[in-house]
Formats: sequence, C-alpha cells, structure tokens
Amino acid sequence: MSVRAVKDDPQVKDKYTDADLIIRGCIDRSEIQMLCKLVEGLGHLGIVTTTNKELGEVMIQTTKDCWPELKRVIERMPIEMEFISTQEMEFCF
Repeated sequence: MSVRAVKDDPQVKDKYTDADLIIRGCIDRSEIQMLCKLVEGLGHLGIVTTTNKELGEVMIQTTKDCWPELKRVIERMPIEMEFISTQEMEFCF
C-alpha cells in the first residue's frame, strides 16, 4: 500500500497523519554547523538540512507538535536565524 493510500484511508487517519512540518530559514553560513549540532543534540525536536550553503538557507523537518518548543529553543540559541516560511510536507509517492 502506498503512503498516499494509507494517508487517505479513513481507518488509518489519525492525529499524526498531517503532523509533518518543514521550516525554512536563513542563517549566517558560518553558523550552519552549530545550528545542526544544537538541534540534533535535542534529538526529538527536528532535523536540519542545508538547502543552499552559499546563501545560508536551511530546512528543518519537525512536527506541528514539536515546532513551538523547537522555535523557542532556536530563538534562545547564540545564533541569529531568519525564518523564511513554514509549510506542511507533501508526500510525492
């Protein structure tokens, strides 16, 4: 069964089906590695991926439930990050 079929199945649909969230942000290039280490150190809140190293663009994969806590933590980190956008993940299966 494909992910889309599972997602659309009324018996499977629950509060976690649409929980994924992608946060896009911009950060100084020299601070990308520190952001990755700090967020990964939190383990359960999100995963950081660099999308454009030259421009300092990053993507954070998290959930709607974890995002408020992760955002508060990022705002208290010794780095400056501009949040570009948030969007729900779309599965391409």
